[in-house]
Amino acid sequence: MTNPGDLKVTARGDREIVITRSFDASRVLVWEAYNDPELLKRWLLGPPGWSMVVCELARKAGEPYHYLWRHEDGCEMGIHGEAREIIPPERVVFTELMDGQPGESLVTTVLVEEAGKTFLTTTAVYASREVREMVLKSGMERGIAASYQRLDEILRTRGAQAKQKSVGEV
Repeated sequence: MTNPGDLKVTARGDREIVITRSFDASRVLVWEAYNDPELLKRWLLGPPGWSMVVCELARKAGEPYHYLWRHEDGCEMGIHGEAREIIPPERVVFTELMDGQPGESLVTTVLVEEAGKTFLTTTAVYASREVREMVLKSGMERGIAASYQRLDEILRTRGAQAKQKSVGEV
């Protein structure tokens, strides 16, 4: 399992946040976990207490997407936007409008595989420095860490299943 300590959230320039993380899985498995609504609902949840109640994915550039999370106390938070570029299994670019956050962000995620590990880099460009600072102070790093720990478990299980399947085919 990946060491959750390798998550890095870095402010860059005036308006950017760069998130990096490695996963002990192939790029294809990580891509699938990002693009399968049933898998996303299991890991992209942030800190404990949240569930994803709407997971509408864009499948190609120009299509909209929408996510809605609900906390066990009834509070809701949503994100929506449009895919700008989707290049499986290596890159996705989309706009992001988050409830309560002024202005649109542009988010780019790149997956690079080396020696069976996948390195993720997500760069978010916010409407202003003030918005970026608001996001950094929101606790987003804690939520990302919790989500990626769940993703680690899904990738570990799916990787083991893929190995069992390939051994069974021999």
